[in-house]
Amino acid sequence: MKKAPTYASPDDLVAAQTGWRKACVESIRSVARRAAKTEEIIKWGNLVYRTNGPVFMIRAEDHRVLFGFWRGQRLREIEPRLKPGGKYEMATLELREGDTIAPATIRRLVRAAVALNEELGDPSDL
Repeated sequence: MKKAPTYASPDDLVAAQTGWRKACVESIRSVARRAAKTEEIIKWGNLVYRTNGPVFMIRAEDHRVLFGFWRGQRLREIEPRLKPGGKYEMATLELREGDTIAPATIRRLVRAAVALNEELGDPSDL
């Protein structure tokens, strides 16, 4: 298994990306950070955003960018491309070169996910 690189900060992780993946991560990150107050950390080689527990993550891979939500299965009405998988009602949107997600959709997803954590508590406590 390939070990994830270590970065000193979320900015360093984003700066290390290249090409379309960098543009995609920067776009999602910029909109998401303005949509709701969250703590941004690096965990498991991903950008992870927390408010009362983990809320969402952004992960850049070789051929895709993942935008995942701990309670994403509850958000599929907002974004039907979210694919369920993993623990904690996780669902992830897979973006490949040429794919897009509207800023308004990012804002709606982030705000709804933060509201779920505020209402239901930390999803990792389940």
